[in-house]
This record gives sequence, C-alpha cells and structure tokens, in this order.
Amino acid sequence: MKAFLTTCIVSGALLAGGCATKKYVRNTTAPIQAKVDQVGEQTSQNGQQITKTQSDLKEVDDKAQNGISAAQEKASGADQHAATADQHAGDAMNKANQADGKADRVMSDLRNVVANLDDYKLQTSATVPFKLNQYALSQAAKDDLDKLATDLQTDKRFFIAVEGYTDKTGTRQFNEALSRKRADAVVEYLVGKHDIPIYRVHMIGLADAKPVDEGHDREARAKNRRVEVKVFSADGLAASLETSDSANRTQDKH
Repeated sequence: MKAFLTTCIVSGALLAGGCATKKYVRNTTAPIQAKVDQVGEQTSQNGQQITKTQSDLKEVDDKAQNGISAAQEKASGADQHAATADQHAGDAMNKANQADGKADRVMSDLRNVVANLDDYKLQTSATVPFKLNQYALSQAAKDDLDKLATDLQTDKRFFIAVEGYTDKTGTRQFNEALSRKRADAVVEYLVGKHDIPIYRVHMIGLADAKPVDEGHDREARAKNRRVEVKVFSADGLAASLETSDSANRTQDKH
C-alpha cells in the first residue's frame, strides 16, 4: 500500500513536472517564434523590395540604353549632316575658285584687247542713207552692206563700229531713239544675213551729233540722216608679225 502511494506520488510529480516543462518551453519559444516570424516577414518584404528595386533598375537601365542609342543615332545623323555640309562647302569653294579663274581669264583677255586696241586699223567703211523719219534699209543700202560683209570673210581679228545719226529736225529725245533704230537695222542685217558674230559689232545712236554737212537745206539734212559702218582689223599687223617671226627663224637657222 505504502509502495503504491509512493508510486502515485512520484508519477504525479513527474506529470506535474512534465506539464511545467512544456509550459516553460512554450513560454520560452513563443517570443522566439514570433521574432522568427517577424524576421521572416521582414525578409519577405525585403525580398519583394529588392525585386521591385531590381525591376526599377532594369527599367531605368532600359531607358538609359534607349537614351544612349537615341543620342548615338542623333550624333551619327549630326556627323552625316556635318560631312554633307563640309562637302557642300568644298563644292562651293571649288566653284568659287573656278569662277575666280574664269574672271581672271576674262580680265586677262580684256587687258589684251585694251592693250591691242591701237593695233586695229580702219580697213573699210560704208555709209547707209535713210529717208526722213525712217529706219528701213533700202536695196542700195543692203547691197553696200553685202559687199562689206563679203570683204570680211577672210578676216579673223576685226570689229565693226555702227554709228546711227539723224538730221537736226525733231526733238533730241526723238532723234536719239531714231538714230538707235537706224543703227539696229544695220546690225540686224549684218548678223542675220551674213552671220557676223554679234560680239564683234559695237553699236551706238548719236542723234544729230557729228553732222557731215552743217547746212540747213534739204540736201544737207539728207546727208546727215545716215549710219556709218566702219570695219577695224588687226589682221595686217598679225600678218606682218608672222612674216617677221618667219624671217627671224630663217635667219637663226643660218
């Protein structure tokens, strides 16, 4: 009996002790578990934040890459525009240089012409008469111009001066216009009928200037209604120079 009581007492103590131990363990581990759960939740939140941050960084990186690509494309386009502009500038410079070269040649030719003006001598001339207040060419005038143009067929260095005149009747303005029309009629005939280069013809209307007859009668006025055509040539001088050069070469051979 005593042994049974002892066993019961010991068993009860063990049971009481076991219950006390579980409670202690629960009380001890509960805060730890809560802390672990809190850490786990924080870790999960941190993981989510890291994932979001990585996503944001990727988006920023993509935008940066797109921006860099756009900037590179714009830079490439700017380089192409710059290269095109340089090419255009080079072309413009070449054209300017060519224009300068042409201008220099023209000026050189002009200087030669001016320098050689004294070489041109009066070769032949013709006077074309006109009726009162008219500028149409008569058949006799055309015949004279035909002969003059025929004599020019073998010439190489020549120019033609065409001077139109009127008598003193009429206003100054009217006479100036009429004298130019008379000179134009002669030039048109020479260029159109005989293919004389227009650049070899110098035309001017001088109205009633330089009268050939100072009289005031009908005969004097008729003489002053005219166009004077003068042909100046330098072929004679060129021929003499060629002859001189040929003589000098022959003399040098001997």
